[in-house]
Amino acid sequence: MLRQLARLGRSVPFAGSSAVALAVYADGLDEPVRAQEAGYEGIACVDDAARALDLYCDLWAATGLPWTMRWCQGLLEFVLAMQDTDGRWVNFILDWEGTPNLRGRTSIAGGGFWQARATLALARASRVLSDPRIVPALLRGLPHIAAASNVPSDVRALHILTALTLSDTGNDQALSDLVPGWSDELVRCRIGDVLMNAPGERGSPHLWGHIQEGVLADAGARLGRDDLLVISRRSADALFTSVVGACYDAPHVQPYDVSSVIFALDRLADVTARSEYAALAAASRAWFNGRNPAGEAVYDRRTGRVGDGVDDGRVSTHSGAEANIVGAQALFQDAIAVARRLASAEALPASVTVTSSAPA
Repeated sequence: MLRQLARLGRSVPFAGSSAVALAVYADGLDEPVRAQEAGYEGIACVDDAARALDLYCDLWAATGLPWTMRWCQGLLEFVLAMQDTDGRWVNFILDWEGTPNLRGRTSIAGGGFWQARATLALARASRVLSDPRIVPALLRGLPHIAAASNVPSDVRALHILTALTLSDTGNDQALSDLVPGWSDELVRCRIGDVLMNAPGERGSPHLWGHIQEGVLADAGARLGRDDLLVISRRSADALFTSVVGACYDAPHVQPYDVSSVIFALDRLADVTARSEYAALAAASRAWFNGRNPAGEAVYDRRTGRVGDGVDDGRVSTHSGAEANIVGAQALFQDAIAVARRLASAEALPASVTVTSSAPA
């Protein structure tokens, strides 16, 4: 995972001399593949960089390895450079010269997921990094979240996480006051017991980004609202038990599907101390090791690559940024062990200059 992220990493001098971004996709030979699922989108994005920043901040906190700090600094540079002066984030760059994609629907300034993920990443980074630019960037970005209406539940869940992360810092721009109402939004967006991702969604909800059960568990614990925890558990029992029991047997399953479920189950396990949620999370982690319809490892420990998914019973030969970021988050203890074994030359992009030490 970490070795593959190093292969995907590129210097992006337009964003600063130390800035780093990640190629969105890569083929079986680890050659970058441009994102063009919604027209030509670009080669690297804030969506991935923000989640990678979160990952490497956690790795830095866990290991203190200087090269993990170098990743934190480089990814932070890129995320900050992609924010407009009004506080909104543009998602994609079209080329490594840094041309922003200002028109694509997956890139326009202030789009739901990348605005939410960038602010959440900065909120978490503010607890680990001492860069004086983080808080001003947060203060520019947070009002766009506070003012957002008609937000899909999977995006609103990220807003709640941001508010909970910042609630003790004094920099939450009154987001904490919005958490009860935002939690009620998640509760209203359900069919039967199952929490959905958006009001118009029908059938079983897509699992990528579906973390509402975990977020409601945390919000319920913070707010002292048992009703949120009851709703969270009912949804998890109705949705996750069957999905995990069937080894994620849908025709197309991405690492982001599985990692989202793992996040929700981990949070439920922590809040409720019930062993069944920890067991379901462990069974979900086993998907990366072969507990899937392909019967093969999605995470190849020999090459350090996480495949982009299991499609029609076969593990994808492609291995892009998202798959390896969320794979490392889902298998975080594995990521820590790998991080401690890697030398800087293996763990950093070849185009990045290694710094000798991390700042205090």
